Parts: sequence; structure tokens; C-alpha cells
Amino acid sequence: MDSDITAGAAEVLDELDHAVIRLLAREPRAAFADVGARLGVHERTVARRLDRLIAAGLVRFTAFLVPEHLGEGLVVELAVRCAPGRLHETALALARRPDVRAVDVATGASEVVAEMIVPGTDQLLSLVDGPVARIPGVTGIHTAVVLRLLLTATDWDPYGDEPTRTRRLVAEGGPLPAPPAVDDLDRRLVALLERDARAPMTRLAQELCVGETTARRRLARLMDSHILHLRLHAEPEVLGFPVEARFRLTVEHRFLDAAVRRLAGEPEVRHLVLTTGHSNVQGYSSHRTTQDLRAFTARVFAQLDGVTAAEAALLLRTYKRAGVVTERGHAERGHAERASPEAAAPGGS
Repeated sequence: MDSDITAGAAEVLDELDHAVIRLLAREPRAAFADVGARLGVHERTVARRLDRLIAAGLVRFTAFLVPEHLGEGLVVELAVRCAPGRLHETALALARRPDVRAVDVATGASEVVAEMIVPGTDQLLSLVDGPVARIPGVTGIHTAVVLRLLLTATDWDPYGDEPTRTRRLVAEGGPLPAPPAVDDLDRRLVALLERDARAPMTRLAQELCVGETTARRRLARLMDSHILHLRLHAEPEVLGFPVEARFRLTVEHRFLDAAVRRLAGEPEVRHLVLTTGHSNVQGYSSHRTTQDLRAFTARVFAQLDGVTAAEAALLLRTYKRAGVVTERGHAERGHAERASPEAAAPGGS
């Protein structure tokens, strides 16, 4: 996010703001009257608070089907090495691509890390050997395919409530439930929710040309599963966690299950995947201070058996998250376009 928006955001939000976010993060379609009754305020107060938070760019609703759980395409982690002075330009070029879900730059190697979704291996080869390789300043590309998605930001709870069902299952070593079958009606419903996550059920049913009971049943089935991520999203910095880290671990396979269970049990971990490549465990964590990050790595990494390599990098800037370009990404893009027409052009795509 733009630093002008998020600077001191945790101090700007008061107790009621946090209470509204806390409830709607878990129950994004809860009626304002219900939220107000639970918080002891009028529903119009809840609506005004939420409108203000959205208008300020501090929160937004997201709704999408998770391709990893549906087995659709390949989710790929790209580490794009850059020549000096080309980090921002490369990050912006990747963030503009619709097949890129996330882009960030962290401490350590001069590289941009992006998460992409491609239909298959042929398309991945064409992508990394074509448009991405042709971005000015790119000196190397490392790819890793996500083999198993364990935790997402939906499973991260900054308020310390009960862990989500997915986090509990992963921490206990149990398998996730089989995903429900998804048809065209489900996908159309999710597309409507992407436009307006809180659209009234009557309008959803009308646009889908089905009965309200059918629409409600379809939505309930999707929301009870782990394949639909429908939530109120707030950047960790807004919620008082300005320190974000990306970690990569190399874990011997005989210790992998135990390492995954331990990491899933750590509330600071907000994203966790198993991948191909040397670093077979990758994730993100959120912290209030750098001291908290240091304590986290010392406590957790040291107690994981079978770890032969561990690296934690501090996120310096996030350009895209959950498929949406951040405010900082938009600001930097405008600056790049004014400064250099060449830098503003899509990198070979």
C-alpha cells in the first residue's frame, strides 16, 4: 500500500474499526444490523465505518476460487533476478500482468518474487523464455511450482481468535476435505461476488436467473469449503503488523510433515506452501516489530528437525497482492510512466 495511506494506520483505526474488521473478516456477508447488535452500535454506524475504511483504501473485499485446491493449472513462484536499478521497473511490469497474483521485493538478492498461474508446462516455458525474459534488466529467472497449498492469508488471524479449520487440519497433520464439484453456475456466482462480495441474495439470484433458495444453497456450499476465499482483506500494516517476511526452508523429506505441522501451528505464519526446487518450503509471516521477527525465526526455525538451509527476508515493498495492484504499485507505475515511456511499456508481452 501507499505509505501515505498506511503510515500510522494502526493508530488511526480505533477500537470500533478493529471490531468491525474482526467480525467481517470472518463473516464478510454478515448483515450490518447483526454486526451492530453484536458490537452494541447502530447498523448505520457499522456501514459508515466500513465505507470510510474502504474509501481510504485500508480494506477491501475479495472473492475468488483457489486454483490450487481445484487442481486447475500450475501455480508458479518466480524469482526474477534484476540488474542494478531495475527492481521497481521489473516489479511493475510483472504486476501489470493479469496472470500474476502477487509481486513483492524483499531484502537479500536483487530479485522480484512473483506468483503466477499458468495453464501448463508449455505455457510456463513460453512465459519465462519470452515475455518475462524480455523485461528490460532481467538477468535470470528461477521457477518453482507449488505442489501443495497449506495456508493462505485467509488462515491468518491478527486478532488471535480460534484458528481456521484449514489451519487446525494442517497443524494436526490431517488432509483437507475433498473439494466440492464446481460448475458454471458456481463460477458465475463467484464472478458476481468478485464485483460485489456483499451483493444481496435477491440480486445474486436475479443475475444468475435462478431461485433465491438455489443461490443461497450454492453460496453456502462454497463458503463451507476451502475452495472459495471470500473475506474482508486488510493489509497487515493496517492491522498493526508492519513487518512482513518471506521465508524459504530446505527440509529433508523425512522431516517434512513434522515441519509443516509445526509451522502451521505458528499464528505469525500467514502463507505456507510446498514447492519444487531446493527450498521446498516457502511462506510469509507478519509481525509487529523486527524484534518479533527475530524471535520468531530463532524460536521456530531452530526447533525444526531436518532443516538444512533457512532464509528469512524482510519485505521492502508489495506491488500486488491477491490479484490486486496495491496503492504503492499504482503510484510507482504513474511515476515510471512520467519518467520513461520505455519503462512504462509492458515487458515484451
